[in-house]
Amino acid sequence: MARAPKDHKTNALRELDAAGLSHEALFFEADPAMTGVEIARAQGEEVDAVFKTLVTEGKSGEHYVFLVPVACELDLKKAAAAAGEKAVAMVRSRDLLPLTGYVHGGCSPIGMKKRFRTFVDETAQLFDEIYFSGGKVGCQVRMAPDDLAAVVPFAYADLTV
Repeated sequence: MARAPKDHKTNALRELDAAGLSHEALFFEADPAMTGVEIARAQGEEVDAVFKTLVTEGKSGEHYVFLVPVACELDLKKAAAAAGEKAVAMVRSRDLLPLTGYVHGGCSPIGMKKRFRTFVDETAQLFDEIYFSGGKVGCQVRMAPDDLAAVVPFAYADLTV
């Protein structure tokens, strides 16, 4: 991992520091063309323990956040069922920044402009620590799922195809 850049503090990292939760911020050179799986492998991380943050909008107009392993796809029907919605759809990339304060590829479940109901794929329970975006491209957070739940309340669910 690279050293933290001078302007490394994101909303997510500030919230984690303020909460006093055990975590590690990991920085790397980000190639926008790399997939989450490629990034995990390049960093020597167990691919199944690396999660991507996806933001959806339900039929009701409510927004939801889902964390799923980077090698998997979000099953929209399972996501809708978990959220109690008839259907959910992915938020368009151009709408992500105004809605969450984060850009595509750097969206963290922590520190969004507004707290949305959050769901984490049940496979996260298999790991002592998981990885997810630290709030900008080239930044990951490694922490225990239970510690994540202390700052962003979430429910576990079967979410992948």
